[in-house]
Amino acid sequence: MANLTLVIADELLKEARILALRQDTSVNQLVREYLEGLVAQGGRRSAARERLEATRLDYVAERFVREEAYER
Repeated sequence: MANLTLVIADELLKEARILALRQDTSVNQLVREYLEGLVAQGGRRSAARERLEATRLDYVAERFVREEAYER
């Protein structure tokens, strides 16, 4: 694992430490879990975008085929 240095406002860090204590974890773990979720969400968004684009292309292709059928 790599180390990361963050600059965080004192009051925010204090509140994060309190939150971590309540959850029986560390601020480090909270940040790690947040970043993991953020990365996973980005991957899900990308996959959703790809599915949406594929669906849109299928729809456009279907529409042209139907229009061509009416022209005949």
